[in-house]
Amino acid sequence: MGRISESIKIAFQSLASNKLRAFLTMLGIIIGVGAVVAMMSIGQGAQQSVIQSVQDIGSNLIIVVPGNRTEQQQGFERMLGDDRDKKSLTMDDIRAIEKEATRIKGIAPAILSSSIVSYLNKTTRASVYASTEKAEHIYNFEILKGKFYSSSDVLNQSNVVIIGQTVINKLFGKIDPIGKIIKIDGKNFTVIGTIKPKGTDQFGNDQDNAISLPITTAQRKLYGIDYINMIIAQSTSEENINQASNEIERILRRSHNLREGQLNDFTVQNQTQLLDIVGTITNIFTITISSIAGIALLVGGIGIMNIMLVSVTERTREIGIRKAVGAKNRDILFQFLIESVVLSITGGFLGIAFAIAVSFILNRFTILTTSISAFAIILALTFSTIVGLFFGIYPAMRAARLNPIEALRYE
Repeated sequence: MGRISESIKIAFQSLASNKLRAFLTMLGIIIGVGAVVAMMSIGQGAQQSVIQSVQDIGSNLIIVVPGNRTEQQQGFERMLGDDRDKKSLTMDDIRAIEKEATRIKGIAPAILSSSIVSYLNKTTRASVYASTEKAEHIYNFEILKGKFYSSSDVLNQSNVVIIGQTVINKLFGKIDPIGKIIKIDGKNFTVIGTIKPKGTDQFGNDQDNAISLPITTAQRKLYGIDYINMIIAQSTSEENINQASNEIERILRRSHNLREGQLNDFTVQNQTQLLDIVGTITNIFTITISSIAGIALLVGGIGIMNIMLVSVTERTREIGIRKAVGAKNRDILFQFLIESVVLSITGGFLGIAFAIAVSFILNRFTILTTSISAFAIILALTFSTIVGLFFGIYPAMRAARLNPIEALRYE
């Protein structure tokens, strides 16, 4: 143990005697480790952010959207003006699922769009979420003030709306919006509630620049359509979400009169599947970018080998003296390996500090969310240690094999 500590002490003394050279040698390791840790933190942060966004929508959710054709088919149909898939979901599907599904505790249709919203002389564009009264709980709409629209509002196609904080700021400022009349695409609507602020999502989209209204009102009075954009269902538990998804698929196939072997004209996905897809995508991104950044580690390793060979040449006489007083080949080998590893690990720690600084800047000044894990730090330090060992072996062996007599004569 004493020999190891002494070797480490000598290694740090060697670094201190050539600070600039040591720093330039470590630069490749610093950049490599910093890039790998930073990329892993960005990937993990993005994954956590997407997961949180999906969970914020609601729990145990199953999402059904229209369309399930190949890209070639879709392109051909667009050329012909055929948009059947976009109109494949209707309120009849909602009623069929409500009647037959046994693993569903809630279901709500949705029409997603954007419209021009105005109040007096102020105008803005906002996202529109049209649904039923059940969306309040299924879609996690939290009312800050006022109330959510009711089943009677949906039944009577009432011109009522709830609005997000960004819409309030743009149209009303400090004025209380409850009870005020706003125009959506030129039609009058009464504000009956405000939505609790959600902030921006992981893609930088403002979730508070939104309004919600009864789906029947949107269909009959706003857009003049008889189809819906999406179905959001909630399974009775997280454990049976896949069975509930399959149940919905069977019901919709029967409702749409699809024969065996015929493609669905809809797509069913649940939160588990969405999170798996997100995890796969972010993992591929992280591995790919980290692999590219890992090249810098190899460059740094070559730099370490180069500087250690220079060090062997500069300290040839010192090696001869140590051998003359009894040092064995393995002692010289061990000393130079320790110096190589110390150089590499020091670069690794500086690289981690660099990654932490980059992550802080990204968190503070961009929409990106980063998360540096202990695994990323341990992995980076492990690789930097391996790099130091691998690229330090040849210089260390060269030093250990020097003839003591020739080394002592070296000038």
